[in-house]
Amino acid sequence: MRFSTLPFVLSIISVHAKELLSRQSEWQVGQPVSTSSGPVTGHDAGNDTKVSEYLGIPFAEPPIGKFRFAAPRKFVGTAQLNGTKFGPSCQVKPGSSSPTPDELAKANLTAETAIVDNLFTDHNQVNEDCLYLNVWTKPQVGEKKKAVLVWIYGGAFNTGSSSINAYNGRNLAALEDVVVVSLNYRLNIFGFPAHPNGTYNVAFLDQRLAIEWVRDNIEKFGGDPSRITIFGQSAGASSIDFYTYAWESDPIASGFIMESGTVFSWGLPNSASTTTAAWFSTSQKLGCGNSTSPPNSVLSCMQSKSPEEIYAAIPSGPASEILGSFGPTIDNNIVFSNYSDRAPANVPILLGNNDYEAGLFRTEFSMHGIELSETFWTDFNLQEFTCPCSDRANSSIAAKVPTWRYRYMGVYPNLEISPKAGAWHGAEIPLIFNTTPENMSSTPEEIATGKYIRGAWSAFAKDPSDGLTKYGWPKYDPTQDTLVRIGRKDIPGPSLINPYRYDADCPFFNVSSTDPSKFPDVPDYGANVTPTGTGGEAPSATGLTIAPFSSANSASTLNSRAVGVFGSTSLMMIFGRHF
Repeated sequence: MRFSTLPFVLSIISVHAKELLSRQSEWQVGQPVSTSSGPVTGHDAGNDTKVSEYLGIPFAEPPIGKFRFAAPRKFVGTAQLNGTKFGPSCQVKPGSSSPTPDELAKANLTAETAIVDNLFTDHNQVNEDCLYLNVWTKPQVGEKKKAVLVWIYGGAFNTGSSSINAYNGRNLAALEDVVVVSLNYRLNIFGFPAHPNGTYNVAFLDQRLAIEWVRDNIEKFGGDPSRITIFGQSAGASSIDFYTYAWESDPIASGFIMESGTVFSWGLPNSASTTTAAWFSTSQKLGCGNSTSPPNSVLSCMQSKSPEEIYAAIPSGPASEILGSFGPTIDNNIVFSNYSDRAPANVPILLGNNDYEAGLFRTEFSMHGIELSETFWTDFNLQEFTCPCSDRANSSIAAKVPTWRYRYMGVYPNLEISPKAGAWHGAEIPLIFNTTPENMSSTPEEIATGKYIRGAWSAFAKDPSDGLTKYGWPKYDPTQDTLVRIGRKDIPGPSLINPYRYDADCPFFNVSSTDPSKFPDVPDYGANVTPTGTGGEAPSATGLTIAPFSSANSASTLNSRAVGVFGSTSLMMIFGRHF
């Protein structure tokens, strides 16, 4: 009797086998795909992945000429698109470069530091016509409609590009049976202009338009438009968090992953008055008028200047502006002033930060001959990363949003940028994308951790509500052992602990206020300041001490020190591309 269902089971297996073979025979790697931007032909992504790679797909009209500084306009086309190379990267301010041999020697670093830095360096051409996206997919195997992961890069809202090698999506798509998308968005003054009659945060509108493109087109690449997860790191993660509040009622996405960035990070956002003052300072230096001039006349003049001229005219921001003069700006439409009192989209989130984010910036400072105390960097790590993450996770569960929180702790020889860098800012990215350079041997523990973290991210993307629960992660609860440590002591994970272990000092930091009037005055780093329990002494050779930290003064203190060494060079120009 129990064997009576056998023919039925065999018939089901036969149907599924035929369907799989049919899909495998139907899909050709790199085949043309019809999109709203036009038919696009891709190519084999290489590395024996059999992944179809579609690069440089336009999702917006070129933001040039009279459309510079304006909200993006949807691109609709019918012409054949060649998806074999990345579109141009968006304009960046000159000044960031890879470390020189002298800088490496000064900080007692090795050539591996330069290799890792190169992994995160954009080698692509730049152009204002830069609003393109990329798709990696493998429809011939796995789920018929795959979960989609859309990547938003970081870079302090001043640098970055989807074409950076560390962000190549082919291995993630191949290993985890997901579709991976990455996108470009405008940066600095081009992404966050402050024309009085215009739109302040056009970079966020760029990102939104790209997400809408994914919603409308991804099914033709084998993706599931009902399972779109947006993930990003640093300024990319902050972008996602701004998105969760801006499009609270229409998020499109089914999940959000925020790595090392929130709306509460780095003293964000800028006030409208701050960004507007920088706008008119730039326009005046360009000979385009100032705040007393007709606004549209100023705009037309600014649109006539070259990107190089504009960047040369941008003023150095005050010491407290770790991200520079042009970034997310309060307009009470897309960016708000009261995030502590607002509710985000009711969509599951996974967020976290790395164990020693400060390690990257400490290494950068060492390359410029600046050595600060252990206490300073410990407090910086808390101020700029751990505590904003804690605040955001707590606000999320208060809003009854399903939330998971992690702390990445992996330290591996081939990704060690300096002996004291630890699990530095961005160290998790090569493991998530599996883009560690092939000439840098990975340890078995690193390989296992990479497999584990990719599995977690894809489990969340495939089922944002329950995927991580099935993966063995508890939902976040600040009173319980629900913080998931990844890569701790070479154990892939999970290692669970009460978040209080890392958050205990956060009540001393007011990280969730965006009202500059609430920030206490910060003395110049060169002043003699009596240290407190949350401060510390700088290296004895300098004879300097550090002020107690608060919501914005870690950035201010660091930048004051940087300006003292480099004159008008701002902190953003030293290491801003890493946020």
